[in-house]
Amino acid sequence: MIQILKRILGIGPETDYGQLIEQGAILLDVRSRAEFSAGHIKNAMNIPVDELSANLSKLNDKDKCIICCCASGMRSGTAKRILESKGYKAVYNGGSWTRLQNKL
Repeated sequence: MIQILKRILGIGPETDYGQLIEQGAILLDVRSRAEFSAGHIKNAMNIPVDELSANLSKLNDKDKCIICCCASGMRSGTAKRILESKGYKAVYNGGSWTRLQNKL
């Protein structure tokens, strides 16, 4: 059970998100448009998690690294699972956008 929660929340070995961004990763914020408008990481793309499946054309390269973030890590975990189920190969749950911003 703990391992499942860790995987959902993106807790595990430390990932160098800054390096992934430098290498061209997409930063995908899956919060609502209103949440995104209230504050977000510079250059992040906003596709709310409930609209993700309908907007996969905006993420057309399934081999490109994608870092998902949201308010707490729950919706970004859901987004990660959706993308992986659609064949995306390098998807990370960056967790909370505020904590992720401090890691970049």
